[in-house]
Amino acid sequence: MFNRNRCLRKAAAIASMSSLVAGCGVLSSGSSDDKGPIVVGTTSAPSTLDPAASWDSSWELFRNIYQTLLNYPTGATTPQPDAAEHCRFTDRSNTTYSCELRDGLKFSDGHTLDAKAVKYSIDRIRTIKVNGGPEGLLGSLDRVQALGDREVVFHLNKPDATFPFVLATPAMSIVDPEEYPADSLRKDGKVFGSGPYTLQSYQDGQKAVLARNGNYKGYAERKNSAVTIRYFQDSAEMVRELRAGKLDVAFRGLNADDIVNLQRHNNDGALQLIDGAGTEINYLVFNPKDSWAGKLAVRQAVAQVIDRGAIAHKVYKDTVEPLYSMVPKGLTGHTTGFFDDYGSPSPAKARKILTEAGITQRVPLTLWYTTDRYGSSTKLEFEEIKRQLDDSGLFTVTLKSRPWKTYVTGYQNGEYPVFGRGWFPDFPDPDNFIAPFVGAQNALGTPYPAPEITGKLLPQSRSESNRAEVVKEFEEAQQILVNDARLLPIWQGRQYVAASDDISGAERALDPSTIMMMWALYRKTSW
Repeated sequence: MFNRNRCLRKAAAIASMSSLVAGCGVLSSGSSDDKGPIVVGTTSAPSTLDPAASWDSSWELFRNIYQTLLNYPTGATTPQPDAAEHCRFTDRSNTTYSCELRDGLKFSDGHTLDAKAVKYSIDRIRTIKVNGGPEGLLGSLDRVQALGDREVVFHLNKPDATFPFVLATPAMSIVDPEEYPADSLRKDGKVFGSGPYTLQSYQDGQKAVLARNGNYKGYAERKNSAVTIRYFQDSAEMVRELRAGKLDVAFRGLNADDIVNLQRHNNDGALQLIDGAGTEINYLVFNPKDSWAGKLAVRQAVAQVIDRGAIAHKVYKDTVEPLYSMVPKGLTGHTTGFFDDYGSPSPAKARKILTEAGITQRVPLTLWYTTDRYGSSTKLEFEEIKRQLDDSGLFTVTLKSRPWKTYVTGYQNGEYPVFGRGWFPDFPDPDNFIAPFVGAQNALGTPYPAPEITGKLLPQSRSESNRAEVVKEFEEAQQILVNDARLLPIWQGRQYVAASDDISGAERALDPSTIMMMWALYRKTSW
């Protein structure tokens, strides 16, 4: 079982993100840049610098260099104004949403950020239509209207109480119309946004250098003046750099072994580990166009064999827990559908499923995973999945992998029979664990019609402003996903941030989508 007991040790202070250490009176809250920029390490490198192309880990960078109308101040679970001064639905049916911009907004290059720029930014997402890109978030949007310099009105084609959450995602970053083409992506490696930082330099897959944006007007209270983000392909190397003092913070991609070692063996007390509840999920995707993965019986047999508990314990050292639904624990409507329908792992039951479908040979399956997006444990996870499936006597599994940047292109082009994905939520609502994966345009680049979900259940749930009242719709939607078995949830994770002992703010730096707000980090200036 997942071990929720975490010891607070002198060597590795483990603080809860939901129970912040406040009022201790021992630290200054001011910034200190005497030692240069704060250096953050992560395995989550961007696949693009253009918001119109991204529904992936690129958002981590976007949140810090671009601006959205709405955002999540520390502690907020519902979107609050950022580039906007205020936003609201102007009708009772949740179909007209209006925002008034802050006065005097400018992009980092000095150009004016007005209502027309917001409309331009949203419209170009829908014009460019990147497969697997953020257009899939805008299914309820009919048109955008700019009224004067400061008012933007979003006309929806159906009620959608989640639309403010969509506007708060980094996909809806506002770009400079004078710098970004309306009908194609920008590919010169330059960024012109209006976020808390400017992108001073960028080395693809290696480093992003951020500096305070003097033109920024928004809610973010910047505790530092500069941040350098370093991208790693190997979790162990990232932790070595942290221990050597070459990083101040390590986030996203920490190995299970690294986490356990930091919890138990950091005897010099030089590092701290912040451990908090999370809604990150990990799952398998089956391509319906593949000759084997497209068969329902094959997918059901895989679901019957997979031992999530073994993966959580053997591979992740109980730093994750088994997940039996695409909607994780802690969110409205969470169920355990895969456990309810399949019970404990059973090769015998899986064989019966295949035999009844006329499949008597060992099923050949190729499983793909990314080598660098989710940390080095991913390889071990897929080796364990292969072992389980091969040992059942029902499958012959081949493993293949690619770095994230080319991996994304592969699944968007439908190249993989079965592939692994992780999901860090766009916003903290069950809608965001179902809607992104269904419909003609979705985050996986693999069409999944699911008309009962897209045409009935999601519209019904989105008409309800009180999100606690949508349990029934999401329970039904999850059961449809269980029945189709095209998406197979594996585990739900926690959030871990490792930092040097002189860094503060890490426990406050994660928004509800688990994106790091770099401006919250600062060096302790007194004890």
